[in-house]
Amino acid sequence: MSLALLFPGQGAQHPQMLPWLDAQPAARPALDALARHLGPDWRDRLGDSAWLHGNRVAQPLLTGVAIAAWQALAARLPQPAVVAGYSVGELAAFAAAGAFDAATALDLAAVRAQAMSDSVMGQDTGLLAVQGPNALRLAQASLAIAIRINAERVIVGGVAAELDANAARWSAAGLRCTRLPIGIASHTPAMTAAAAVFARHLAAVNLQAPRTAVVCNFSGAASRVPAVLAAALAGQIASTVRWDDCMDSIAERGVRCVLEIGPGAALASMWRERHPGIPARSIDEFQGPDGVLGWLGRQLS
Repeated sequence: MSLALLFPGQGAQHPQMLPWLDAQPAARPALDALARHLGPDWRDRLGDSAWLHGNRVAQPLLTGVAIAAWQALAARLPQPAVVAGYSVGELAAFAAAGAFDAATALDLAAVRAQAMSDSVMGQDTGLLAVQGPNALRLAQASLAIAIRINAERVIVGGVAAELDANAARWSAAGLRCTRLPIGIASHTPAMTAAAAVFARHLAAVNLQAPRTAVVCNFSGAASRVPAVLAAALAGQIASTVRWDDCMDSIAERGVRCVLEIGPGAALASMWRERHPGIPARSIDEFQGPDGVLGWLGRQLS
């Protein structure tokens, strides 16, 4: 009867994301906190692509919307057995697990975004998705692996000129290469200073032992130990997100189904590719809470 939760990262946000949240009273505290960070007109601005994908907006936006969505559903869901977040999605995952509250998560998202932008100030950097046979082996020989999804699907980070040069070479070799709308080399050594800044801020947070185990990007392993979780949350900023290991760690717990909490459905899709025997959906695939709860009820009955 166990449930796993996944919380998405940058790139999942889109102009029509989760409109039903605004009518959910339980989501209001997190949405109000988000409005204090981004302004009360944040939903009206989602159609502005530059604003929507800007680092200082995207990280608090995804954190606040995901937490609001979780709060809208939490009282009607079973206690999850395990949670995980993808990149900045870890902040929402930590909040859902009870390690800190929504306001703290949003404050940390703003600190994280600012520190990461500052780390590459004046540089043209970014991320490149690479997909195809031997993608991991080929990519890690030339660039830093930012996110590892499987042996044939990775995201690399670095200076834009190097990304473009390698993309041209790999595309000619038959790989599919796509620049992501993220203007920083997340989860690479370029973020070392940002990880240190974030760790200092996190040290002042009263991080509680979570009610639910959190699988960490930094290690691919689950923990409930605050010191371990704090080190992992800061460390992943400048290290490879081991999403393949995260998915496997969750599957090893024998969960019955997986629910992605937040906009988009990329994580649910990744899950179905890797563990097709365990059903997964995103809440953004439904018109509201009733559809989500109906699907979960069928999986957990």
